[in-house]
Amino acid sequence: MGRMREVGTLWIGGALSWMEQLCLMSFVDAGQKITLFHYEDIPNVPDGVICRDGREVIDTDDFIKYERKNSYALFADLFRLHMIRCNPGMIWVDTDVYCQKVMDYDDDHVFGFELPGSDRVNNAVLGMPADSPALAAMIEFTSDRHSIAPFLSMADRKAYAAARDAGRPVHVCQQPWGIWGPTMLTHYIREFGLTDRVQPVAAFYPVTFRECMLFNGHAERVEERIAPRTTAMHVWASNKRELGKHHLGLPPPGSWWQKALAKHGIEPALAPITGRNIASFDTALLERIPAIEGAVCDISGGARSLVISLHMRDGCEVRLIDMDRDGRFGQRPDAMEDYRATLVRNGVDPDAIRIITREQDLAPADVLLNLRGFGDQAKIKRLTPILERCLHSESRLYSDIRKGSGAFPFFHAHGNTEILSERENGTVRRVVMQPDPPAPQSDGSWAEIATQLAGTDGFFREGPKGHSFLHVPRNSDVLVVTFDNLDIAMNKRPDRRPWGHDFIEKQGWSMLGVLAGGWTWYREPWVAEEFDRLRDSGFFARFRRVVFYGASMGGYAAAAFSAACPGAHVVAISPQSTLDRSLVPWETRYRTAWDLDYSGPYGDAAKVSETAAKVTILYDPYEPLDSGHVGRFTSDNVVKLRCPLMGHRLGSSLSQMGILTPTILRALSGDLDEVEFYRTLRARRDFPRYHKELFKRAVARERPDLARRVGRWVLARGPNRAVRLGMKALGDGRDT
Repeated sequence: MGRMREVGTLWIGGALSWMEQLCLMSFVDAGQKITLFHYEDIPNVPDGVICRDGREVIDTDDFIKYERKNSYALFADLFRLHMIRCNPGMIWVDTDVYCQKVMDYDDDHVFGFELPGSDRVNNAVLGMPADSPALAAMIEFTSDRHSIAPFLSMADRKAYAAARDAGRPVHVCQQPWGIWGPTMLTHYIREFGLTDRVQPVAAFYPVTFRECMLFNGHAERVEERIAPRTTAMHVWASNKRELGKHHLGLPPPGSWWQKALAKHGIEPALAPITGRNIASFDTALLERIPAIEGAVCDISGGARSLVISLHMRDGCEVRLIDMDRDGRFGQRPDAMEDYRATLVRNGVDPDAIRIITREQDLAPADVLLNLRGFGDQAKIKRLTPILERCLHSESRLYSDIRKGSGAFPFFHAHGNTEILSERENGTVRRVVMQPDPPAPQSDGSWAEIATQLAGTDGFFREGPKGHSFLHVPRNSDVLVVTFDNLDIAMNKRPDRRPWGHDFIEKQGWSMLGVLAGGWTWYREPWVAEEFDRLRDSGFFARFRRVVFYGASMGGYAAAAFSAACPGAHVVAISPQSTLDRSLVPWETRYRTAWDLDYSGPYGDAAKVSETAAKVTILYDPYEPLDSGHVGRFTSDNVVKLRCPLMGHRLGSSLSQMGILTPTILRALSGDLDEVEFYRTLRARRDFPRYHKELFKRAVARERPDLARRVGRWVLARGPNRAVRLGMKALGDGRDT
């Protein structure tokens, strides 16, 4: 039996795609020690792969490339020679080499012919003695980046010599592909008489470069070419272009790729092939898009692979907007059904897909994708109804913008735009737009509606910067004072209602709705003056019970302005305590409101709410910023109700679980019992998002045994794709 060999490789250029993950994992699963050298952190290296700094081999920041192909292959050709010299006995393998079976060669010479009937030796698999004269000769040759190779054609050698003599030596990066690779290796193997050490084609290249497309077809076509002596099989990264162009950067169904990925438990959509051509260009955004709690919308239909990856990563809802280039809805049913079929074929849950065919069905979404669509291939202004209905305070719109389309000024009117990348010689830019706080406005139609809602016994008052107070009297028993959150503040339509309006109306309670004109945190002095006026006039004293209620920004205001009515009750969901940077320097959100004045009697909500009878706060203790704010509420009148793994928008999660309405009803009525609340919260045991977050937390804490137990518990209760894929990654592919 031969000796077990260690193999090594190199990666430069960000995250690995599923192709590199597959090849690396194949060595790990075969029990062969593999080291990945790198010069920067790689976020998604498979477990079991040893990572080492490439500077141990070559200490440089000069990663030379072939100019014509913008490829690091040239530096990799140099690196492998030095790796072998620095690590005696280690065999180099490219990151597109798959371990068919363990390499246990006794001979330190490990290389193979790449084509039948040819003496060309490929260097995708390369082993040599560290003190090999041939290796030393190649290292010496590559030390001169302007050397004229003796194995070039006579014509090329004469041309390079003439350029050198004229003072314009040809740099290696401008020389032919493979000059430091197979071409050089083949020459020195001949020169040092090593041809008899070369392995036959079947050892490493049973599927030759000319046949590389076989990997994208039926798996059997590849398997029938694998021979008993095949060990490390080159699978040809050149396939990436074809996979990106015709297969969304994902493995075709029934292909060798798909079969191998399943064997090693790798989900390709979580590490898509990126950046090889326009068809796979969008998947490079995956690392830039934050976790999606709600929905992703594809506006243009040009982001299929990215939508698949986002759904696989986050389990989010997918909305496909059927709007043609003229802005008409419902005109492309065949295209939408084809899109839907593509998603389902690539593993997207059919129940998570929704096709939007009417403008009135548009709803807020976390991420909107407009790739190769409006502003690039069609007029940007067609997006207006979508932006008006689909953006919320933390939405992100990823879009392509063509020079001269007018898209930049259009987006600037809606939010802040950041350039992410460019293509087509800079004529098309990929950008992300985040909504700005809405401009304060006085809407005559809203004022008219609000006055009607107030009736003859209520009131509607407008103040600066879009703030207003609406009092709707119903009885003198309960008054609920509500405050808009960020998402409500972004709604500029005249049919908007104060936060909680419909819910409070159904209970027959009186209401004081405080509306914001933007992301103001209610720090406009007029708002404080109005609360002072209401307090001093005895307005709050008319009611037996007064409750201040809000979420996020509104939750802050509910706690802060409760000071106008000592003895009131407060119900706050995921509130901030203040945005005063001297008090909460760790708060990194809501930059636009950092410079507001948070002093005064309604400033620090954690302190001024001490005059309330009771402050009930619902929050997720695992959201560090939310937990930090809640931790500042230390008074004895505070009741903290933990909603683990529900996120900042936990109201949405509680609503999906069907327990938000009864919970808030009891809280506002003063009947919310902590024991009963936590008993009600047990509904999360059947909530898929909670299951996913619980499993992810066990994995993140590096407790695989616990994660497996959680995963089995979840899957025993029903399907959960995110958990099932996570279990496969942990080496447990059981469904229950």
